Amino acid sequence: MLRSELFKYRELIEKGSASLPDADAIEAVGLFPLWAVGVAYSVGERVQYDGKLYKVVQAHTSQADWAPPTVPALFTEVAKPGEIPVWKQPTGAQDAYNKGDKVYYPTKGDDIYESLIDANVWSPADYPQGWQKVV
Repeated sequence: MLRSELFKYRELIEKGSASLPDADAIEAVGLFPLWAVGVAYSVGERVQYDGKLYKVVQAHTSQADWAPPTVPALFTEVAKPGEIPVWKQPTGAQDAYNKGDKVYYPTKGDDIYESLIDANVWSPADYPQGWQKVV
């Protein structure tokens, strides 16, 4: 098989992977393109960075200091189904917690809290009325 054919297949695989639901996509991170500088990203597009899958939440052209884990206003990490993340301060509506979302707070292994409201940008300590301790 020619190298050019392999690149063509890779391109087709990447296009096909774009339609995978997050639950399946997280199992195949390697199918997604690596994050790169100078790329125009669209909302909903997914990229891999440091072995993790991220979804674009705000359209932009990437810059060297805008890597996915450092700019939550641009990217959100795709979590495995059923995985409970550690609470992080939301930067806006794109990464605010919704009713039913669960988080560890303040660190992994501490208590688990469930958001009682949509668009929740407060921590369980800052707005306890917005959270219910689960465990």
